[in-house]
Amino acid sequence: MATAAVRPATPEDVPEIVRIQADTWTTAYAGLVPAAALEGLRSPAARAAWAAAVEAGDGHHVLVATEGEWTVGFCAAAPAVAPDGAVAPSAPTLGPEAWAEISALLVEPRWGRRGHGGRLLAAAATHLRADGARYGLAWVPEADTASRNFYKSAGWTPDGTVRVLDTGEGELREVRVTGALDLELTPHTH
Repeated sequence: MATAAVRPATPEDVPEIVRIQADTWTTAYAGLVPAAALEGLRSPAARAAWAAAVEAGDGHHVLVATEGEWTVGFCAAAPAVAPDGAVAPSAPTLGPEAWAEISALLVEPRWGRRGHGGRLLAAAATHLRADGARYGLAWVPEADTASRNFYKSAGWTPDGTVRVLDTGEGELREVRVTGALDLELTPHTH
């Protein structure tokens, strides 16, 4: 039985983060995101962006989920940013509370249904609460029912806000889900 855990990412984790994102998105979003954009997830620019995110500090958190010796997923979280670039507490649509954003939370499908996503979200929530955030948000492709159901199981629900992203070959509709960051990390082993 392998032990499941969540820990802060290190620079050595960047290749696995890039691989997990590219493999998972290629599987889950092949019909939603252009092939060129999916291939770009493996580029040197993508590696550099993840390396910078891992080292960002200052309220930015990149966490990895492990099972035994395997890296099986990751999560990136930070203070939420309003459309005008201001930190979210000044965003009129979010109110005066402190908000944080889960910008990525992915678990490789072959490691799914083992609690890794929940552990990642709970660990991110712990870090974000320590930074002063009370509520979280995430943008999820409207067609991604698995991710929407995952957030729903954590008590996060669509708040009615939708954004449309230009993919270069069409549009991708995303819904914003929001919820409290009062999630707790519970130890879990397999």
